[in-house]
Amino acid sequence: MLYFEDLTPGRRFETASHTLTQDEIISFARQFDPQPFHTDPEAAKTSVFDGLAASGWHTSSLTMRLITASELKNVANGLIGMGIKDMRWPQPTRAGDTLRATIEVLAQKASGSKPGFGVVQLRWTTLNQHDEIAMQLETSIWVARRPTEQA
Repeated sequence: MLYFEDLTPGRRFETASHTLTQDEIISFARQFDPQPFHTDPEAAKTSVFDGLAASGWHTSSLTMRLITASELKNVANGLIGMGIKDMRWPQPTRAGDTLRATIEVLAQKASGSKPGFGVVQLRWTTLNQHDEIAMQLETSIWVARRPTEQA
């Protein structure tokens, strides 16, 4: 298990990767972000993206899936998010892109009101196969502290 004490500033985690297909991009977009530049390859050619692009929410959801399959799946009480700061998608994700994520611990603070917990601030960076940033955000998670032995 990973506890608050294990998530020290500077610690980094890496995920596996996933290659997106055109069908995945269109299927996700039809359900959650039905805009032509996400659902119609022909219409997307005349969009600001100059071709089919995955929804930013798709990139973010895929990142969450990769993270929950990484070593961070072992956070003692789960990945309990408290909020997101500065989420951005600097460039579009395309069919054929292979995404992976790096997670860096930025800070940690023990809870003053709940002594068995603390807040850990993380930066998620999703990279494509060219090491270009597809998505980046900062988030805080609520993490259990390591149980102490009772005498």
